[in-house]
Amino acid sequence: MQFHILYQGDHSLLLQFENAISPSIYQAVIATKKAIAQQNISGIVEMIPTYNALLIDFNPSLIAPTQLASLCEKISVMSDASVAVEKIIFEIPVCYEEPFCLDLETVAKHANIIPDAVIALHAAPFYFIYMLGFVAGFPYLGGLDEKIATPRLQQPRNQIQAGSVGIAGKQTGIYPINSPGGWQIIGRTPLDLFDITKTPPVLLQAGAFLRFVPICKDNFFLIKEQIKNKQYQPVIKKEIV
Repeated sequence: MQFHILYQGDHSLLLQFENAISPSIYQAVIATKKAIAQQNISGIVEMIPTYNALLIDFNPSLIAPTQLASLCEKISVMSDASVAVEKIIFEIPVCYEEPFCLDLETVAKHANIIPDAVIALHAAPFYFIYMLGFVAGFPYLGGLDEKIATPRLQQPRNQIQAGSVGIAGKQTGIYPINSPGGWQIIGRTPLDLFDITKTPPVLLQAGAFLRFVPICKDNFFLIKEQIKNKQYQPVIKKEIV
């Protein structure tokens, strides 16, 4: 899978793959990152993968940008998303009930279906975690059913509660901390996606899968209490997907 190189200032290169969101493109990005890392190129500071690109931050006093670009151009990787492999799956319990489903009715009206159908469609897929960003631990997920794709709020909220699950366009995600946001909120998870007291502080990881599991409000508060008392362990499975 081919990429083209864009210069980003005097200390970064962007390896841009096909302008689309798909597991095969993302796997090519990751494979390229690994292939470059194996070259042990002096001067590379950090490599940051995204949906369809790889940002390489480097020290220009140790390697010239043209030299780094030349080395990257020699990297050739193949990606086959059809091969069945063991994959990590995070099961995320979500309560889609009041007072957590601020915009569930809006999403249902936009899709011309009932709220229960929105929940069923949202909880059905295995979502691929492409990357974490925006704020620490925020997962950008691929796999949302297009029937419930809904535009962002015209006026973002000043604060979204941590754990809120939302939809924005063709994406769905989870707010790991209290923060402003414009996504359509349809539920909330009791899990802590970001906890600075833990190592690592972020629960999820890019390249894994995520599945939403609907729970009732009583179970939401039960899990919250179990987490508070350190009696709850997130469900993480390994399956062939």
